[in-house]
Amino acid sequence: MTDFFDQICKVLAETEAKRPGSVSASPEVSQFFSEAVKSPDSLAKLQESLQGCCRCNLHCQRKNIVFGEGNPQARLMFIGEAPGFDEDRMGRPFVGKAGQLLDKMITAMQFSREEVYIANIVKCRPPDNRAPAPEEAECCMPVLKQQIGFIRPEVIVLLGAVAVKYLLNTTSGISKMRGRWTSYENIPVMPTFHPAFLLRQESAKRDAWADLQQVMARFGKFHRR
Repeated sequence: MTDFFDQICKVLAETEAKRPGSVSASPEVSQFFSEAVKSPDSLAKLQESLQGCCRCNLHCQRKNIVFGEGNPQARLMFIGEAPGFDEDRMGRPFVGKAGQLLDKMITAMQFSREEVYIANIVKCRPPDNRAPAPEEAECCMPVLKQQIGFIRPEVIVLLGAVAVKYLLNTTSGISKMRGRWTSYENIPVMPTFHPAFLLRQESAKRDAWADLQQVMARFGKFHRR
C-alpha cells in the first residue's frame, strides 16, 4: 500500500507545480520574529555544556548525545521520546525509519525539516529502545525546557505518550490527549501519535493527520485536495 503521507506529499508537489508559491510560505516570514528570546548562541552553549554528561546511567552505553537539531528560531517544534539505534549512532534525532516518516509528516504540513526544531525528552538512547525511566527523564527535562525557552516556538507537537507524560506532567494516555490543544508555558501544544507507532499501526495515520492539520491551520496552512 502506498504510504499515507507519501500521497499527501505527492498532492502538495503537484499543487506547487501547477501554482508555484501557493503551498509553501515565504521564507522571509521567519525574519519577523523576535531575536531576543531566540538566540542560537545560547542554544549552542547549552549543547556544548552537555558534552561528557553522566547525570544518569544512560551515558554508560551511548555512542552520542542526541541534543536536537533544526532552526534555532523555529516557529514549530517537535518533541519525541528518546534516541534509537540510528540516532545514537549518528548523534541526530529522528533519522531512522520513524524519522523518515516524520520527515514526510513535516513535508505534508508544508514545512521543511530545516525550518522546524526536533528534540527528545532524553538525549541518550535507553537500552533496547525501552521507554526512559522517570529518573532519566528527570535528569534531561531541565535541558529540554531550556531548549524550548531559547527557541520559543509558536507551537509544539508532542510525539507519543512519553513526551506527553513528561512535558505536560500528566498520567493521561496519548489516545485521550491526541488531537486536543493544551499548552506549556503559554505555548500551544498538540499531542499526537509517535511516528514509530504509526509504522506499526497504519490505521492511526489518519488520526495523526487530522491532528497535524490543526497545527497547520495555526500557521494559515491548509491541505489542498
